[in-house]
Amino acid sequence: MSRVAGKVAFVTGAARGQGRSHAVRLAGEGADVIAFDICEDIATNEYPLAGESDLAETARLVEKAGRRVVAAKVDVRDRAAMEARLAEAVADLGGLDIVVANAGICPLGNHIPIMGFVDAFDVDFVGVVNTVHAAMPHLGAGASIIAIGSVAGLVPQTGLNGQQALQGPGGDGYGLAKKMIATYTSSLALTLGPSSIRVNAIHPTNCNTDMLQSPPMYKTFRPDLENPTGEDAAVTFPFMQAMPIPWVEPEDISHAVLFLASDESRYVTGQQLRVDGGAGMKIGL
Repeated sequence: MSRVAGKVAFVTGAARGQGRSHAVRLAGEGADVIAFDICEDIATNEYPLAGESDLAETARLVEKAGRRVVAAKVDVRDRAAMEARLAEAVADLGGLDIVVANAGICPLGNHIPIMGFVDAFDVDFVGVVNTVHAAMPHLGAGASIIAIGSVAGLVPQTGLNGQQALQGPGGDGYGLAKKMIATYTSSLALTLGPSSIRVNAIHPTNCNTDMLQSPPMYKTFRPDLENPTGEDAAVTFPFMQAMPIPWVEPEDISHAVLFLASDESRYVTGQQLRVDGGAGMKIGL
């Protein structure tokens, strides 16, 4: 298993969910890993975020795969901290070849204060920019930058409440951030093309992580109930996809990450890849 052998991968939001899956999959295919996560909660985001023990478990799994890992508690909103800690990690591991800008939050609900917009946008878009720009000085020809977006975030930002089903200021910030990821990665791909650095985005549908399996998301899918459970929401989750599935698994996104990280995609750049069970088609993308 050596599709990214000899490469170093940088993954944000790596403590659990998609980030952990990406880090472990890349390690299993031969990459050393730099794993960053905030490892603390954000006030406007009402489901718990990962903790330091989660990040330690990601590091353990990477090492179990036989690869080196540098794991650090870093907030993607803090550009200076990102630059400093990443430079140290790159020096430790000897280079940087793959960037997976994955960290994200989704603070949903009409009751969320305006700071929910700020927090969602700052993590979900500014965090992507900080990740990529902190990595840029360390990248050379053949490097791959991958940003994780969202099909849900590509819904037209219209209506009384802004982001349609993604309600409240946090939903608006999330939707705007994910739309801007698509524009940003397409533009950056043109800029970095002459340097033979590839830039792509992956847009999942519902993904079976703690973000999806949370009371705010259950309420989004079952607004008819006061306190919906996961079981209640499971009835409506499949409505989003063309295929008869409620969600995809983190590993499904990691398959795409691995392809875009490997030399198999050496001429693939500027793409918006939807791993969505046909959800994009249903909303006219």
